[in-house]
Amino acid sequence: MSIRSMGTVRSLTNPSAAPSLVPGAIAPPQPIALLRQRAWVELDLDALRHNVRQLKDWTGPGVDLMAVVKADAYGHGAIAIAQAARSAGADWLAVATIEEGGQLREAAIAQPDTAAALAQVPILVLGAIHTPDQVKALLHWRLQPTLCCPQQAALAAEVAESLGQRLPVHLKIDTGMSRLGVLWSEAPQLVRQVRSLRSLELASIYSHFATADEPDDATLRRQHRRFEMAIAQIRQDGHPLPPLHMANSAATLRDRALHYDRIRPGLCLYGLYPAPHLADTMPLRPVLSVRARITQIKTIPAGEGVSYGHRFTTDRPTRVATVGIGYADGVPRSLSGQIDVLWRGQRIRQIGTITMDQLMLDATAQPDLQPGDTVTLLGSDGGDRILAEDWADKLGTISWEILCSFRHRLPRLIQTP
Repeated sequence: MSIRSMGTVRSLTNPSAAPSLVPGAIAPPQPIALLRQRAWVELDLDALRHNVRQLKDWTGPGVDLMAVVKADAYGHGAIAIAQAARSAGADWLAVATIEEGGQLREAAIAQPDTAAALAQVPILVLGAIHTPDQVKALLHWRLQPTLCCPQQAALAAEVAESLGQRLPVHLKIDTGMSRLGVLWSEAPQLVRQVRSLRSLELASIYSHFATADEPDDATLRRQHRRFEMAIAQIRQDGHPLPPLHMANSAATLRDRALHYDRIRPGLCLYGLYPAPHLADTMPLRPVLSVRARITQIKTIPAGEGVSYGHRFTTDRPTRVATVGIGYADGVPRSLSGQIDVLWRGQRIRQIGTITMDQLMLDATAQPDLQPGDTVTLLGSDGGDRILAEDWADKLGTISWEILCSFRHRLPRLIQTP
């Protein structure tokens, strides 16, 4: 298996864009070799495509798959992930902001040979709008907004009509998340308003679950009933219903009755399960690995402190290996002393405080480990693996947060056969 760089980092390694200090005196390094000198995020796009196909098979025909690629595809890299998801059968993409959607459209322009799949795919913006400039940007990039209230509908219609455009819009109903969306009891009025505005086209109606990943389904069922009641009231007006959708990853895995016309998987795309009790639903494969190199190894005597604060002190002569990754790259400092890394299938304990750019390991039991060797912080190695949820459990958080934490100074590299 080999590695290639993603388009988002290719420009950083373009020899013509990075001349040597003395022009012509030093040949530029090979891009991939340079990107793998310290630490990097590695993406298995075959795993991503596998996950999309699993979800498509699970829902069956007649249900669209909207791949949620917001937050730079949960830290994976939105452009590469969106392309791979689309090639595997994703029908829609969803982002959180207009800027995220614009970046996907720009990629299709800048890389027409590799990003053509991003040129025409419908893209839903999940966040709310509130200014004329946002509506103009939506029209420019051919993005489709979420409407949450009458004021947003009026704004979108006014700007679209002034430009002679018709804008597809998606109505969000708040059934119990208490975040974005019109209250479920007021949804029929907003639908009537949207349908009365000639410059708007009602493209879908949707809601979002607050507790779909929890074993107790009381809140989920209450939200589902509210959605059904709102839709029943909307149906009484006699107009054909647009597509309906409500299922995030957890709801998608939990109950096919929640799928409606479209599912919106996020975490499942990336090969992780929203909750342990949903893990037996289908075989998913993690997409992201985090790897780094050993930069120095030395043996220190017993009684020596390691790293800031000396919160770890050796109780014997200890072979300390320094790794070129730290909290500025997205490894939480609060995990200090709580994690392992993998090397040739062996677990090596992290010791001392994780620093901004580096962390330390106790490699006393690995005499063959050498500077330059690669260790795996997240991912598989030698039959063992460490998942984002393993870190999340230690921190009392969720795997979503772990995935989104990896900084962009870590190159995103794609595994290729």
